[in-house]
Amino acid sequence: MNFNEYQKLANDLISEDGKKEPLLNGALGLAGESGEVADILKKHLFQKHDLSEEKLIEELGDVLWYIAECCYGLNVPLEEIAKKNIEKLHRRYHGDKFQAKYSLNRSED
Repeated sequence: MNFNEYQKLANDLISEDGKKEPLLNGALGLAGESGEVADILKKHLFQKHDLSEEKLIEELGDVLWYIAECCYGLNVPLEEIAKKNIEKLHRRYHGDKFQAKYSLNRSED
């Protein structure tokens, strides 16, 4: 499955109310789900919980779903967002690999 196929399948599952304000619903859902990802890691690191990779994968999937909904709200293919992000990161780090010197001394994109 590619990004655009995923986006189509994900968009079919947006609630009727969510389809009225997909960008807002997507952004709010994204905030909540990314918070759940952070909470899993916080509990593992600071509260001695076992790290459930399965739960983390599930929550990351929910993050992806809300990103797809935001893309729906913007009428932009998810694949385009992914491609533009990689292009930006290549420009930022001056190539195909992360380089700390460019991260520490980067100009704003």
